Amino acid sequence: MAQDLAALTDRLLNQALKAGADAADVLAVDGTSVSIDVLDGRLEHAERSEGIDLGLRVLVGQKQAIVSSSLFDDATLTTMADRAVSMAKEAPEDPYIGLADTAELASARDASGLELFDPTEEPPAAELEEDARRAEVAAISVAGISKVQSASAGYGQQRLHLTASNGFSGGYQRSSRSTSCVAITGEGTGMERDYFGESRIFQADLPSPESIGQTAAERTLARANARKPKTGSFPVMFDERISASLIGHLLVAINGSMIARGSSWLSDAMGQQVLPTNMTITEDPHRIRVSGSRPFDGEGLATRPRQIVKDGILQTWTLDLSNARKLGLESTANASRGTSSAPSPSVSNIALTQGNQSQTDLLKDMGTGLLVTSMIGSTINPNTGDYSRGASGLWIENGQPQYAVNECTIAGNLRDMLGGLVAANDARLHVSRVVPSLLVEGLTIAGS
Repeated sequence: MAQDLAALTDRLLNQALKAGADAADVLAVDGTSVSIDVLDGRLEHAERSEGIDLGLRVLVGQKQAIVSSSLFDDATLTTMADRAVSMAKEAPEDPYIGLADTAELASARDASGLELFDPTEEPPAAELEEDARRAEVAAISVAGISKVQSASAGYGQQRLHLTASNGFSGGYQRSSRSTSCVAITGEGTGMERDYFGESRIFQADLPSPESIGQTAAERTLARANARKPKTGSFPVMFDERISASLIGHLLVAINGSMIARGSSWLSDAMGQQVLPTNMTITEDPHRIRVSGSRPFDGEGLATRPRQIVKDGILQTWTLDLSNARKLGLESTANASRGTSSAPSPSVSNIALTQGNQSQTDLLKDMGTGLLVTSMIGSTINPNTGDYSRGASGLWIENGQPQYAVNECTIAGNLRDMLGGLVAANDARLHVSRVVPSLLVEGLTIAGS
């Protein structure tokens, strides 16, 4: 029988107030996950986990503390409350912490209409194993693939509930089903690998295992016989599969915690041009059947669509209550939290304006340069935006792929890179970050 999370969080909240907390909130997460790995047609690994995690945040004056537990008997709840209050009394004062005012709280207390949970029954482990096996067979059947490193399938569902002493009480469910495959081509030092995976909220929306294995194989074969590219300044195309990471650096730089600390390379950029004038970044936490959607944030505020960048101009920071107060602003309802962490700002679903050309057309315009399909490592100076990352992909000449590339580094400055972006029209619409392939002019490539 499923635990009543609303009643459970109420019990712990009441214990915290009895123990001496001036205010408190409780997050309960009830999760189940199943993961199946197949290798050489045989079951390699099977794992199932389920349980309830509780997180309690208490405030005593302008001090706070957080405790968490996976047990929820009466004795444990009493101990959690007593320890949290004792810890809070010893914590340093923070003039900016505090729960939301009652008038600010979201009226929506569940995820009705967002379709974040698939009511279809949990798939049997044997069905997940068969999905993984089918993906492996599809990959290994492609000529040139020497082996499959792993083929996996998984399922997860999660219920969460947030209750606070300001009167908020709300919760909702999520689910996901996934399949992935990692294929290998070549032998010894000439070995290359790549992967492909998909995840969906509704099981019926997930692509077939065969298509996932096939795509993993095709990506792997494209990396065969890789070598270092030329060294110099060349245009670089970030493939759609990794282009969201480039926009992600901008999103990190406008995170309220970075701005409040004065440690962001965009700290002076409000109202300034950060992208080309034909580009807008929107956040929509209410997209249907998308994993990043949520009806309210980690502090009980109503989430809402917003324009982060409009026509290239930065419009807003990403804020929770605490950082908004530090900056003399209002929260953008972007608080996120776990059972063992305080609220902090984070974005949900974002989308970047797509261009009018395909990636193929942009490569023709690019002429000679690098199409990046995979990245490793990251050296980003948070204060200056200086950028350096390991990369691999395809070397392009006369607009056509010539050979696979690995063991190179691309470098530039994010302010310059983002200001000159050119977008393709190939973004996938079902993912949380809808970002197409992006062309950047004149990055430094360190290769041979």
